[in-house]
Amino acid sequence: MSKEIRIEEVDSVPSPPKARVEDVESAGEKLERKKDYLDGFLSQKPAAVPATEPGGDLYDAVIAALKDIYDPEIPVNIYDLGLIYNVEINDSHVHVTMTLTTPHCPVAESMPGEVELRVGSVPGVGDCEVHLVWDPPWSPDSMSDEARLELGML
Repeated sequence: MSKEIRIEEVDSVPSPPKARVEDVESAGEKLERKKDYLDGFLSQKPAAVPATEPGGDLYDAVIAALKDIYDPEIPVNIYDLGLIYNVEINDSHVHVTMTLTTPHCPVAESMPGEVELRVGSVPGVGDCEVHLVWDPPWSPDSMSDEARLELGML
């Protein structure tokens, strides 16, 4: 089986058509179009966040109170240390789930009470309930980048 290859000789090839832009908008028109687009975007107001949800006033105040509590052995607050697993707020009742670095921690008896007192003193909080859990166990992976930086782990 042999294949035959055909050869065609060409004297010239027509040039492809050049691109033409008929409707060019001026720089001023383009800027006005962008301003119109941004006006609608910038005029929108952010959605209101309930006070008890992350980003809300009461929730942020509770987190700030937790960030004021420091582990006595480690110079980092308990929130950035990753000891706070969950914060839930229902009306004025705050439920905090937390752990400690180890079950044998010297502040195992006093830390939950301090958390309850500090969070309970936040304006708008009626009462606070703290649950100390050991599962999942705390690990250094729970720490925030700020805590790692403070401890020289970054």
